[in-house]
Amino acid sequence: MSKNLIIVPTYNEIENIRLIVTAILKEDPSFEVLVVDDGSPDGTADEVQKLKSENAGRVHMIQRSGKLGLGTAYITGFKYGIEHNYDYIFEMDADFSHPVSALKPMLMLCSEPDTGVVVGSRYVKGGDISNWSTYRLMLSFGASIYVRLITGMRVKDPTAGFVCYKKEVLAAMDLSMIRFIGYAFQIEMKYYATQLGFKIKETPITFIDRELGTSKMDTSIFKEAVIGVLKMRFRNYKR
Repeated sequence: MSKNLIIVPTYNEIENIRLIVTAILKEDPSFEVLVVDDGSPDGTADEVQKLKSENAGRVHMIQRSGKLGLGTAYITGFKYGIEHNYDYIFEMDADFSHPVSALKPMLMLCSEPDTGVVVGSRYVKGGDISNWSTYRLMLSFGASIYVRLITGMRVKDPTAGFVCYKKEVLAAMDLSMIRFIGYAFQIEMKYYATQLGFKIKETPITFIDRELGTSKMDTSIFKEAVIGVLKMRFRNYKR
């Protein structure tokens, strides 16, 4: 049985954290959860400590001093996963926007010999988005087209944040080269993987906008993505 780590970054997720961690652990006995909490003032970390004591060896936590950005939270988690020799390492939101039921299909797809990364995709056949405004749908879909045009990646949902990596992919990366901490982080990681020659596959998911807690999305995140894609297109990730 493979060792599988699901990284869940948090900031003020007290409404969701127990529900999402419990759901992940129930999905498969091989799944472990690493919560990377950025100093949530609402007690998220305290709730994770309770979950750790209730689920010995399957729930882990790294506490950071403040809001340091989504990208750095995942990189912290990636390093933990590599150091602790997990075979597959996932990115996943805490707010149930990513369906827990997709974890095992993504793991199975990622275990195929020719696959390095699997994306839970909104934009492949069978994928969908629920509870988004028309404006946000157009912004997100337009961003995916823009990224593909600039980078040449064939990934239809390059901004997706629901991802499974083989350990070998992350171990092959110099994670200090990752420059972006917001929306563009997701694009940069996929672009880096393709530059190193790893194959990315996509599997359809229905993305459901959060029902509990507050969204961390704002227009500055999209601006970072627009400028960031241009910058990363001309960087040498192979060195």
